Amino acid sequence: MVIMKLLSLCLLVASALAAPSTIPRFRRGHSRIVGGTDARPGQFPFQLSFQDTAFGSNFHFCGAIVYTPDTMITAGHCVDGENYDNPQNLRIVAGDYNLASDDGTEQARDVTQIILHEGYDYSSFENDIALLKVGVALTFNKYVSGVTLPAQGQSFTGNAFVSGWGTLSSGGPTPDTLQYVSVPIVSDNACRDSYGALEIFDSIVCAGEAGKDSCQGDSGGPMTCGDYLCGIVSWGRGCAEPDYPGVYTEVSYFVDWILTNA
Repeated sequence: MVIMKLLSLCLLVASALAAPSTIPRFRRGHSRIVGGTDARPGQFPFQLSFQDTAFGSNFHFCGAIVYTPDTMITAGHCVDGENYDNPQNLRIVAGDYNLASDDGTEQARDVTQIILHEGYDYSSFENDIALLKVGVALTFNKYVSGVTLPAQGQSFTGNAFVSGWGTLSSGGPTPDTLQYVSVPIVSDNACRDSYGALEIFDSIVCAGEAGKDSCQGDSGGPMTCGDYLCGIVSWGRGCAEPDYPGVYTEVSYFVDWILTNA
């Protein structure tokens, strides 16, 4: 039986089961990096923990990405079903490294507005991107800074870095320390061979290999190609399975949208 990777408990279970897709999509909320290693403090200063305090003071359910001091980027499915104009109990934490301890570098901010892409489709994960606004701007320093956007339409090859606090395997344990892994970018044609031509849109980029992948809890977090944000963790079949790379929102497809709405 397919076990869905939950974003926010029952809400996302219901929406995922309703999806008519022929490929079981595993939302990568509540998950971690597979095959990675501990990051260094400050290594990914744009990495955010996206938390819902209704389930605990540091309940991490998705990743997110610092763009400007008051605007963050995440996956659309991480906020699907939320009150966009008045979100409740949602916050981002910047500068975090170990979720179980006080590192002395954290900056927590309440989310005051959600801007979900108007074309987001929960059943297909098309346009899986959203912006988060915070009421109090972040203070940039060596542990907290904004990511660099690519040019509209820019493409990438080679390897990329993915980071997050997601599970270490599909359905497995979750580390307290931020993880990262290097993953090879997979061509659209190869990804469509794996998932089917109708599952992989032009606005998607795939990356990963057997034993190296993002996983549950990494949703909404960054995939970086050199100095640029090239992907947002979106979905996949299992985690780090052979022939099923991770699926990411291709950021260069949405640069104009980000600039318009930030």
